Amino acid sequence: MAAEKTARNRSSPAHQARYALRHPRRVPRHARRLLRDAWLRLRHRDHISYYRAVMASDAARSVEAAVGHNPSREQWARIGRMQFDYLVGHGLKPQHRMLEIGCGNLRAGRLLIGHLETGHYYGIDISPRILLAAQDTVVREGLQAKMPYLALADDLTFAFLPDGHFDVVHAHSVFSHSPRQVIEECFAHVGRLLAPGGFFDFTFDRTEGEEHQVLHEDFYYRTETLAALAAEHGLAARFMDDWERLPHGQSRMRLTVRGQARTLGR
Repeated sequence: MAAEKTARNRSSPAHQARYALRHPRRVPRHARRLLRDAWLRLRHRDHISYYRAVMASDAARSVEAAVGHNPSREQWARIGRMQFDYLVGHGLKPQHRMLEIGCGNLRAGRLLIGHLETGHYYGIDISPRILLAAQDTVVREGLQAKMPYLALADDLTFAFLPDGHFDVVHAHSVFSHSPRQVIEECFAHVGRLLAPGGFFDFTFDRTEGEEHQVLHEDFYYRTETLAALAAEHGLAARFMDDWERLPHGQSRMRLTVRGQARTLGR
């Protein structure tokens, strides 16, 4: 069943026709997304500005849906807890320093901030609207004294962040919305940020068939492609099999700087 799922090409006309027949009520929503994609791609040539506009469009209709509360806040909380428990289970300690790429409105970040020492959490996102929602989460959860850093990012070069500062870098459901050039930009620079023994965990939509994208919003990659791309930038890749056993639709990979001894996690 899993192999069949990861072999699907969701961009193919045959798949889309079958999906439309099974879910006719979703066809109007897909048509609206198709029109939005065409309009936004005319206005925004680079992917970061394009996807920022997608998020702004989603947030204008429903901030809750734009930050992952769809279909429910309970699921939002469950997925955040899953991420948190996984990282703590892999060695994340309060004294570690952590960068979360695509922090959103702190679905996992609210738990990570509470776990880490004061000032040890740094979250970045491309959406100003979502970062305001993150500030609301800090207030609602009473995390002000933990002094989390929340910053707007325009690319993934991390030029404003210091070398060797972070023990853990984390990106959940970021590369599932990113074309290859955005991922490569991240891989080219993220190693500089990692402290000795640190790691970079990210999730991605995995396919074992043809790599593809749907409406320039959802991207599907082979594990081998991302591992080879990481290797080009001096990073060793490890597919996280234990994440596959959890109830989550995306897969997970961990990158470390080649030649560094592992001192964090397992």
